[in-house]
Amino acid sequence: MNVPADALEITCYHTWKGEDGIVRTKVKPGSEVGVIEARENSAAVNGLSVNGEKFPLLIDARGIKSISREARNQFSVRGRETNTTSFAIIIDSPLSRVIGNFFMGINKPAVPTRLFENEEEAITWLLSLKVNKK
Repeated sequence: MNVPADALEITCYHTWKGEDGIVRTKVKPGSEVGVIEARENSAAVNGLSVNGEKFPLLIDARGIKSISREARNQFSVRGRETNTTSFAIIIDSPLSRVIGNFFMGINKPAVPTRLFENEEEAITWLLSLKVNKK
């Protein structure tokens, strides 16, 4: 996933909205994500909403070093407001697969969520959900 020059850069992520209406967030390589970084990224993602607009979220988790239990809970969007309608998480290593499966199994996100090893397949899935919501 290529990060555009105008992407918002925060502690552990680059975050931006694509022309296709999908918000993208890419973890910085080697990031150790705790609850503070998770809250920071959640605020950045929700800040991309215009007039309460809802959108799908593409998460590039490749290169993540670790993520705390509290951060996973924050990202599950349970018990808090969010503008996201679905998550597609791109993974590429045994570690990111374990993190992704643990997130989906234990934290059970409040929106449809799937793991992908291919960015194009992830985008196709997110767009199909967006079309089905209309």
